[in-house]
Amino acid sequence: MTVSTKIGEFAVGGGNRLALIAGPCVIESEKIVFDTCEKIKEVTFRHKIPFIFKSSYSKANRLNINSYSGPGLRDGLKILKKVKKEFEVPILTDIHNPAEALPVSEVADVLQIPAFLCRQTDLILTAAKTGKPLNIKKGQFMAPEDMLPIAQKAESVGNKKILLTERGSFFGYHNLVVDLRSLLIMRNLGYPVVFDATHSLQLPGSQGNYSGGQPQFILPLARAAVACGCDALFVETHPDVKNALCDKDNMLPLDRLEEFLFQVQAIDQAIR
Repeated sequence: MTVSTKIGEFAVGGGNRLALIAGPCVIESEKIVFDTCEKIKEVTFRHKIPFIFKSSYSKANRLNINSYSGPGLRDGLKILKKVKKEFEVPILTDIHNPAEALPVSEVADVLQIPAFLCRQTDLILTAAKTGKPLNIKKGQFMAPEDMLPIAQKAESVGNKKILLTERGSFFGYHNLVVDLRSLLIMRNLGYPVVFDATHSLQLPGSQGNYSGGQPQFILPLARAAVACGCDALFVETHPDVKNALCDKDNMLPLDRLEEFLFQVQAIDQAIR
């Protein structure tokens, strides 16, 4: 059994019930963020599922210069702070350089290290020194066992509050695959493990100027990941997926979230 990581009023891992990290990919407007968080909280409260709200103030790894990347650090944190106060939920958001760690830690409950940046030592050390829990995404180019020395970087400055996230591995060009062994391998390293059910279905750069996706596989892979014993699911969701400004091809429509949670929760309860 893994150790648990305390986030807000609940713990992820250590045999606790399946948690959900969810929200729109990037902050598009205060209204969309508020509407999405309100709906997710309503559904997760009804199903007694621990919920962490996620949205990005900036998406630094866009392929195209014209792609929407968010409101930026200052305005984005203002919105996330309002969400935290209004809905009383823990906040997770990603950081991209060491200078962002401290100001983000003053709002967010979990600092996320993006997959492409998971080997950046200065970024992980600075984030870990804030004392906040870290969600470190496994790079699409990384073997699961190689996440141990990554996590140990955070532990070297005294922070053992670590989650490890699987988000698919590169398989040739414009494609990702999920090796479910990765969840078990990373869990056996001693950390709670998260399955990113939406980014794992990306088709990176497949649309020329932006990434495509295969959202029809979100639920099947999430069910498989939960059956393997993951501790939390990461799901990007949006009330109007077709018009979303980022990752529209691999987000889960918000109106399908409750059925999604009903199915994965049943599997979680069965294996526990």
